[in-house]
Amino acid sequence: MSTAHINSDINDIADVVLMPGDPLRAKYIAEKFLTDYKLVNEVRNMLAYTGYYKGKKVTIFPSGMGVPSIGIYSYELFKFYNVEKVIRIGTAGTFQPDIKVKDIVLSNGAYCKSYFDYLYDGIDIDYIKASSNLNEDIKKVAQNKHISLNIGKTITSDVFDPYCEDPDKFAQNFSHGKYLAAEMEAFGLFYMAHKFKKEAACLLTIVDSKYDKSGSLTSEEREKALDEMILLALEAILV
Repeated sequence: MSTAHINSDINDIADVVLMPGDPLRAKYIAEKFLTDYKLVNEVRNMLAYTGYYKGKKVTIFPSGMGVPSIGIYSYELFKFYNVEKVIRIGTAGTFQPDIKVKDIVLSNGAYCKSYFDYLYDGIDIDYIKASSNLNEDIKKVAQNKHISLNIGKTITSDVFDPYCEDPDKFAQNFSHGKYLAAEMEAFGLFYMAHKFKKEAACLLTIVDSKYDKSGSLTSEEREKALDEMILLALEAILV
């Protein structure tokens, strides 16, 4: 079986998917955390892998950057490959002074000013919720593993906010709503999950903060911080 963007046998895609943005991070996750894994997609170099975590079959499929990209991959996975659950595992920036670099955010829902939804089916909304059941599984694991979570609404932006002409104004536009973090994909994933009556969640590791000026993460620090989030997602699929 193949679609316009995925060339995988239907049996090679698990019914649960972890979705980082970066194809090389998908490769890293498979090599570090999975057993008996294999490459199941390389169309457009979107390297996807299916293997086993503690006996549970799981696919690691990258989303690329932005709502259009994750919209395409989640659409095809949900519609053609019988995927039931997707957990996005990504990075984000924060506007909140009490959230620090390397903290983990679990999105309750994503706010987005985009025409993605309107162009897809003529519906114009600004906010869509994550799956409450999947979020509850993640919260249970976090509690059992003593992993601190910041839980709340997030922003899905079409602009990488550090590149805005006025990053402070960008932050001011959204901070009044107590949005915990800004990223670029969750709205598209949640939207497709709702359309297909599937489940979707979004975990984010904070790598940039308006207030925490402790400096950029080294590659080793970033890897360690992301590993905690990745393990949290993997353990959640066992619940």
